[in-house]
Amino acid sequence: MFALHEGGAIPVVDPTSADGVFSLLWLVIALPLAGAAVLLIGGKYTDKWGHLLGTLLPIGSFVISLLMFISVTGRDDTDRQISQHLYDWIQVGHLDVGMDLLYDPLSALFLLLITGVGSLIHVYSIGYMAHDPRRRRFFGYLNLFVAAMLVLVLSENYLGLFLGWEGVGLASYLLIGFWQHKPTAAAAAKKAFVINRVGDMGLSLAIMLFFITFGSTSFTVISAHAGEATDTTLTILGLLLLLGACGKSAQFPLQAWLLDAMEGPTPVSALIHAATMVTAGVYLIVRSNFIFELAPHAQTVVVIVAVISIFWGAWIGCAKDDIKKGLAGSTMSQIGYMMLAAGLGVAGYAFAIMHLLMHGFFKANMFLGAGSVMHGMDDDVDMRHYGALRKMMPVTFLTFAMGYLAIIGFPGFSGFWSKDKIIETALADNWVVGLCALAGAGVTGFYMTRMMLMTFFTEKRWEKDVHPHESPSVMTGPLVVLAALSIFGGVVLINDWIVDFLSPVTGTAPHEDPPIPAIAISLIAVLVVAAGVAIAWMIFGRREVPREAPQDVSFVTRAGREEVYGNRINDTLVVNPGRHVVAASLAVDHYAVDGTLTGGPVAIGAVATVARRAQNGFVRSYALSLLGGALVVVLVLLAVNVV
Repeated sequence: MFALHEGGAIPVVDPTSADGVFSLLWLVIALPLAGAAVLLIGGKYTDKWGHLLGTLLPIGSFVISLLMFISVTGRDDTDRQISQHLYDWIQVGHLDVGMDLLYDPLSALFLLLITGVGSLIHVYSIGYMAHDPRRRRFFGYLNLFVAAMLVLVLSENYLGLFLGWEGVGLASYLLIGFWQHKPTAAAAAKKAFVINRVGDMGLSLAIMLFFITFGSTSFTVISAHAGEATDTTLTILGLLLLLGACGKSAQFPLQAWLLDAMEGPTPVSALIHAATMVTAGVYLIVRSNFIFELAPHAQTVVVIVAVISIFWGAWIGCAKDDIKKGLAGSTMSQIGYMMLAAGLGVAGYAFAIMHLLMHGFFKANMFLGAGSVMHGMDDDVDMRHYGALRKMMPVTFLTFAMGYLAIIGFPGFSGFWSKDKIIETALADNWVVGLCALAGAGVTGFYMTRMMLMTFFTEKRWEKDVHPHESPSVMTGPLVVLAALSIFGGVVLINDWIVDFLSPVTGTAPHEDPPIPAIAISLIAVLVVAAGVAIAWMIFGRREVPREAPQDVSFVTRAGREEVYGNRINDTLVVNPGRHVVAASLAVDHYAVDGTLTGGPVAIGAVATVARRAQNGFVRSYALSLLGGALVVVLVLLAVNVV
């Protein structure tokens, strides 16, 4: 629909309607949406086969997405945008919004990630949720999650994107709190829902401002006229979009919900962190590149938020003993790398998406691997209770190890190529930002090695009545596929394929050499990561790991365990003041509003209570009253005449 070039946004419109395999574009969304409807409305009658239907439909969407991807790669760059009009959605005054779908290189890659990794998570869930009495409902929610994310990335306008955006928020609420009998799960779901609504306010205000400024919410229209808006308007739009992205992608300062979300079943964690929810914010920034390219101040804020998030998440990952929460902190940090690349502009958009894809592979692998470990350890999530599991769970260990090597950037693995490119681009743009990205890679090597050592190496620390065992093949099968993708995912960088493929959406930028040769940057990055690995080995590999977390620890460790006091900061700045405001409002409502409305009748009732005592039914009393009244009248008349 549009492309970015030096000097501004130049729309490249392809009016061709969807034909051939692209005519099935709507079906990519319809299949999981139909699955959600059948499983959630069908009730107990679908219990026996609901999980199978819920798995087959996303696989069907993946097959269609793969066929479309193969077809679009055979087209010229200028012919890789296909639109499909489904129906007129909103027609009110000057607001004319269609339910239109846009298939282009950016949405093509997201479709493969969402449906491909999402399908593997569905297959894994067949085994993981085998004994849950509400398994059919769980698969219905998974299908709803996938369908909402597909709406988000396929919509041709911001209003359709917002529909999918809110659908993702609803599905995440349902899945995080799926085990609602646990108070912690119910609280976590509510927390995620409320914090995301803060970000959603930013996106909704941005959509309103789009309509006021451009008279449309269409990507095509806005990209064509973005240069006509004032710098102030563009900056405000960029900041509002960033606020929305921070909520969905758990970036500073809206990150507090992410670790609590681990209360949901482990497949939910994999789906949220790898294939769907947290990637939505990165998608929003890259899709809105025509705004950010004209709003450099907003781009700078994106970079600042990203750098803070990289270290904030890494800090948490270094201190958490809960294996899922450690991975959640890692997600915040890795999404920070994607946001950093997106904030660097045209030079970084493709690498942001590349790292997003690679992260989808290795992080889904590790989250599902963590679920496999929990499955064999009676649902214990404390890594201090693990140790030496590589012999007890060989498939889980080997596949998890592939994800570990990918995320730390071991040469040749998928994360090595994507993270190196982000560091290289950051150094070419700003050496301070580049050094921060480089340092973050070293910290990643530390906390991920800590996780590997505490889980699969060192001495065993589990109780005698715990019997670690390998997971069934329905769970390990997806791990093997994801492990292979974690190894070979970097092939998308051969001959800069992903850069060229995304250029119709993200544009192209003149090549800028980093301050030192790229090969030197790669070598330095490997050495920095190796240093982090070595430090972790010295602390956790060569020393005995206590089964209970030491309490006499440094401030750094204590702060990491407390999630860098994110919850306390929120309580101090938002929650507690909010409670005081609500309490004051209730007091005003009770004493002022209710008092005003009810005070008059109460006063009249009190007067009536006193007055009715005079109505005692005795004639002599009434005669006395008449005499007294007449006397008062006479006295008044005499007083008037005298005056």
